[in-house]
Amino acid sequence: MTNSSATEPDNTRAAPPPSLLTDAAFRLLVEAVEDYAIFLLDANGHVATWNNGARRIKGYDAGEIVGRHFSVFYPPDDIAAGKPQHTLATAARAGRVEDEGWRIRKDGSRFWANVVITALHDEQGNPIGFAKVTRDMTDRLRLAELQHARELSAHVQTALENERASIARELHDDLGQQLAALKMQVSLLDTTPQNARFAQQALTQIDTIIGSLRRIAAGLRPPVLDDLGLFAAIDWLVCDYRRRYDLTIHLDIEGDEAGIDTTASTSLFRLVQEALTNVVRHARASEVRIAIVRASSRCTLTIEDDGCGADIRRGRAAGTFGLLGMGERVRQLGGAIEFRSAPGAGFRIAVDIPLKGVADDDPTASPVP
Repeated sequence: MTNSSATEPDNTRAAPPPSLLTDAAFRLLVEAVEDYAIFLLDANGHVATWNNGARRIKGYDAGEIVGRHFSVFYPPDDIAAGKPQHTLATAARAGRVEDEGWRIRKDGSRFWANVVITALHDEQGNPIGFAKVTRDMTDRLRLAELQHARELSAHVQTALENERASIARELHDDLGQQLAALKMQVSLLDTTPQNARFAQQALTQIDTIIGSLRRIAAGLRPPVLDDLGLFAAIDWLVCDYRRRYDLTIHLDIEGDEAGIDTTASTSLFRLVQEALTNVVRHARASEVRIAIVRASSRCTLTIEDDGCGADIRRGRAAGTFGLLGMGERVRQLGGAIEFRSAPGAGFRIAVDIPLKGVADDDPTASPVP
């Protein structure tokens, strides 16, 4: 006969020791809680008890707060509006009330609180007071606000890119065609010496305007990004900076563009553009190295220059707002960005983003070094 007592669970229930069923044991439990302010109010709303969580969250010691009215925790505008009294009246009538809003600590600072107030009654059903549980929700509120700000930022970035593309198309298609027609009309002027000189000057000015127009349109939204893709657009951008600023730029691209969608493509292009702009404006560099690797289910981008560098640990890097914008773009893609620099040691930007719809065929692949 098999003894199954070693393998089957013991379903018998042990009675709790009497010492754990006393009011004193319950008070010890409440006193030990530090993540919640748990305390009692008398029937008029005066603080009757105080626990460690209340002291930690609200800043008062028991001797400073017991006996005072709980309205001391409310902002002045809520007190003026009668919110504390209304809250107690609602709890007394409904048995329980839950509320979220700003509350005041002893030092005057505000925190966002989730508050539950429960009416208490004696054995005959007579009201004797209230139990109040408060949780500090400030971090959660800030996280929600940050998430909302990031969603709004992503929406603004998308709207901005769409508007840039629209303006670039209008400049290229509408004004470009009008200037081309004007150029044709000027070239048909009478060939008298006076008209010929005027025509040549006008043609030169029109060519200059057309060139400026194309450069402005390309800066807003380079057609090559939409027509030929990210890698071709970055190659075009690098060639443009080489020509305009006499800058040595090494570009190394590995892999293909699989999984790099329109949003990621635009963001990566803008990252390179912003980095090169910072190099020209602030770095006093002579050489830049750009590497893009699309491997497995990730894309990495590194940009390094040999310029003057910056003390980024103390937030003294020139173009700091540009760096913040770059970081926000990467976060919107679910990626990571790292800045490395020191005075006199150049500047390095490393970006790593996940790609959508691409299988990770290399489980050992690591993020940007």
